[in-house]
Amino acid sequence: MTVTVKLFGMTKMLAGNQASLSLAFPNGQKVKDLVELLDERYPQIGELIHKKKVLVSVNQEVAHEETIVQAGDEIALLPPFAGGSPADQADDKLLVRVQRENFSIDQELDRVRSRSKRIGGIATFLGIARDRSRGRDVDSITFEHYEGMAEKKLREIRERALNDFDILELLIIHRYGEISIGENIVLIIAGAEHRADAFRACKWAIDELKQITPIWKLEHTPEGEVWVEEHP
Repeated sequence: MTVTVKLFGMTKMLAGNQASLSLAFPNGQKVKDLVELLDERYPQIGELIHKKKVLVSVNQEVAHEETIVQAGDEIALLPPFAGGSPADQADDKLLVRVQRENFSIDQELDRVRSRSKRIGGIATFLGIARDRSRGRDVDSITFEHYEGMAEKKLREIRERALNDFDILELLIIHRYGEISIGENIVLIIAGAEHRADAFRACKWAIDELKQITPIWKLEHTPEGEVWVEEHP
């Protein structure tokens, strides 16, 4: 069979700026066999996988080396990360979004406030594109995401926050595409009865987002483009 391997971030560059790879691969073999094939054809990518700097996902879940690869599986290589009633379900989708366009902070605050009259404290985190990073001037930033999986991971963060923290609502929005200096990137809003719970949930959510969400940052600098492996 032929498998298609989606590439993101630095892995695209290491594969000659391809968005995906088409590889002949026997049905029913394991992820470790796929890694061996990548070792042969794209040794730099293979080395990053062995060092755990690049993860293999199968059907939008991080896989281990014994995971079986079947025909029709969705496979991707993930560099380090920089996603009730019908009316209620629609509202929930608006509370977790990955979008290209900018967002209104006031509008999103009102969205969270309207979820419960018990909300007495709201904590927000707003990430903004800055003009300097790691000692380099930055002209603009491009964010790339794994569509589908990014939204799935953000929904998981929201659900875990609602379960693990004493909060009433959590909103997460992350933009993708090219973003100019000074523009909004990410917004997290936590609403709770008390401010301390909102602060804790908001901080946890942004930290968790940076760890598990397949979103990558490309900085455009006067010296060239740089993929950022971690998001401080």
